[in-house]
Amino acid sequence: MTAKAENIVAEALTLSVPVRAYVAEKIIESLDAGAPAELSPAWKDEIRRRCTELDRGTAKLHDADAVFAKAFAALG
Repeated sequence: MTAKAENIVAEALTLSVPVRAYVAEKIIESLDAGAPAELSPAWKDEIRRRCTELDRGTAKLHDADAVFAKAFAALG
């Protein structure tokens, strides 16, 4: 590890627990922050179709608990 990184860690460890948690959260979030993937035209059409169904009230919705129970049961 570089001296700069060591200094940052040492200084961060002097912070209060809530502030360290905030800093840690921001650093972890930055690890996932890549350029968002571009959606294909087919996915964009599918999203529009589903949103239209929801707006019109014609979408067939399923209870989340039932969906998860079925999925977990299928896993064995």
